Amino acid sequence: MIEYILLGVLAPIILNLLHLVMGLYVVVARGNLMSLGFTGMGFLTKTVGMLFLTWFGVGYLELDFRIYVPILTFIWFFTHMVEAFVIQHYMKENVPKWLQELQIK
Repeated sequence: MIEYILLGVLAPIILNLLHLVMGLYVVVARGNLMSLGFTGMGFLTKTVGMLFLTWFGVGYLELDFRIYVPILTFIWFFTHMVEAFVIQHYMKENVPKWLQELQIK
């Protein structure tokens, strides 16, 4: 049971938290355009991380995939949405004032 919590809940939270911290740094220090590139690369690294966690849990530790995979994917998706909204908030704050005035509201 502890393996399901460690790998299915804590591991994706830590993975997305690391991406969130790095993504916030990129948005604040490098700007929105670099953040979009980092988001694309983050998709690849998160995919590799999810594949590794799935293989490690199901293939190596022999966890029941009917329990483990839904927990893993739900937690990953939820933390991914939280990360997306936080990054979007900081990207909106990073837009210059003159560009915000040009936008149609």
